[in-house]
Amino acid sequence: MSAYRVPTDRPEADGTLSWDATTMVVVGADAGETAGLGWTYAPAAAARVVTDLLAPVVRGGDPMDVPGLWTAMVRRVRNASRTGVAGYAISAVDVALWDLKARLLGVPLARLFGLARQDVPVYGSGGFTTYDDDVTSLQLAHWTHEQGIPRVKIKIGESAGTAPDRDLHRVALARRVIGDAAELYVDANGGYSAKQAVRIERRMRDHDVRWFEEPVSSDDLAGLRLVRERADADVAAGEYGGDLTYFTRMCAAGAVDCLQIDATRCGGYTGWSGAAAIAAGHGLEVSAHCAPNLHAPVAAATPNLRHMEWFHDHVRIEGDLFDGAADPTGGAVRPPDAPGHGLTLRADAAEPYRVA
Repeated sequence: MSAYRVPTDRPEADGTLSWDATTMVVVGADAGETAGLGWTYAPAAAARVVTDLLAPVVRGGDPMDVPGLWTAMVRRVRNASRTGVAGYAISAVDVALWDLKARLLGVPLARLFGLARQDVPVYGSGGFTTYDDDVTSLQLAHWTHEQGIPRVKIKIGESAGTAPDRDLHRVALARRVIGDAAELYVDANGGYSAKQAVRIERRMRDHDVRWFEEPVSSDDLAGLRLVRERADADVAAGEYGGDLTYFTRMCAAGAVDCLQIDATRCGGYTGWSGAAAIAAGHGLEVSAHCAPNLHAPVAAATPNLRHMEWFHDHVRIEGDLFDGAADPTGGAVRPPDAPGHGLTLRADAAEPYRVA
């Protein structure tokens, strides 16, 4: 178990937060000579949760019985709170356990789950508010013109909704760069009030924006529903979901057109499957949030999947620190044919970034 803090390639920000590094917590699960690998993007404190709380209840368990081990972990963190850092830790261990099980059986993880599709559609994601027009244009052109990804997303909601002119300028710039054929998405990261979001969504219609992610805070279910009822673009949220109750409330409130799920936060592959079932029960599709190489196997096994986020930070980290990373050329990725999720940590490449 280790934590690595990897600096960004340039300063990054969205509508409500700025950062200059991303921390990844990596967990191993061994059975004899076979090892499984899991990870999450979380504070390094998640590593201590794994060591102090989760390892004692997982050690000695049967790797074929991952749901039982998952349940034991959830019970173990009751007084540490199921969501947040403890939930991130559970997610990393759960992914490692499923990877271990598939490797013990000698099958790709996607095959163990059972394929719903051969290829997983992706959308390019970045377009941070700290980027100037040139950097934004280069990134968007790389995805659409060089890699052939037919859908892309940029960040808006800058200054908590007080800079709509720059937001609209960047949306117009993105449409010019990607052309008329590609789908354009935006993500406000909760930067607007509901009425602000309604007003700016109307102005974005001139640029055919198809996806409006977190126009308001994900905790504001009434606000999400208000925007959804008045928007042409699909409203999406759910990336901060940590348990099934969260996803049930969001779906039951009619707050989203597409539910986002992050397996590095909601309890790993086990939590993902439950959340996807809840969405299906409400007639909704799901979209994988970030960590694309981790999500590829379970996304391929999800019948009501719409697509997966090809997030700039995580793509760069996973491509640099793991062997077996996917190639999105053409707008989709295919889970590896190797046993498990097919990724192995390049310890020599990761070591300079170790913080725990």
